[in-house]
Parts: sequence; structure tokens; C-alpha cells
Amino acid sequence: MPFSASNSKKVKNQMMKIVSSIALFGFFTAALALGAPATTAKKHAISMKQATKLALAKEPGTIRSKELEHENGRDIYSFDIQTNHGIHEVNLDADTGAVVEDKVESPADEAKEAHQDKKHLHKAPATRTNPSDQ
Repeated sequence: MPFSASNSKKVKNQMMKIVSSIALFGFFTAALALGAPATTAKKHAISMKQATKLALAKEPGTIRSKELEHENGRDIYSFDIQTNHGIHEVNLDADTGAVVEDKVESPADEAKEAHQDKKHLHKAPATRTNPSDQ
């Protein structure tokens, strides 16, 4: 095929279509990645409702706060429970229901945790919940 102005325009148009397609693909891929939540909801063997019952069985009292967190490579349900002896932080493995931590929180611990929670709220959601657990 001899080189001509019309062939040059056809090649140029085909190149523009290819470049446009690549750019659109990149745009949509980036949009999907940016639009995805920082953490994905995962179905756990233990629901928040079940974990609440387990935590209260461990430390009877009034739940002041509860959340699903990711700590030390695993998902845990974390509860702050007001008891007659202070506030207990009870953490349960979200997949097994096993108690992974049960400690009395001092006022200094509470203040530190509140500060950490406030700091994380400005970055990304620190908790994940399953809609079925609400």
C-alpha cells in the first residue's frame, strides 16, 4: 500500500482510537480502585450479636462501645464494658469467638484509645461491620 495523506489520516485515527481506549481503561480501573472501600466486608463465623453475648458472659455489665477491628493480623470484636470494677476491654476473635484480650482500662487507657479513634476517623474508617450484624 503506497503512502498517502489519506492513509496517514487512517493510521492517525486508528492510533487515536487505541490511545483513547487505553486511557478509558486506565480511567475506569483507577475509578474502581479509588471507589472501593479501604476494607472489604467479610462474613465472619461469629456475628456482632453473638460476640456481644459472649463478651457479656465474660464480663457482665453495660456495653459502652463495640466495634469490629483489624488488629495483629486478624479481625476482632472489641467491647468496652462498664462493670462494678471499672471498664473492661474485651476482645473476641471474629472467626472463633475466643477471648483474645480481657483487661481493665484505666482512665489513661481510655483517653489514649479515644485519641487514637479520633485520629483514625480523619484517615479511614477503622471499623467494618456486616449488615446482617446490625
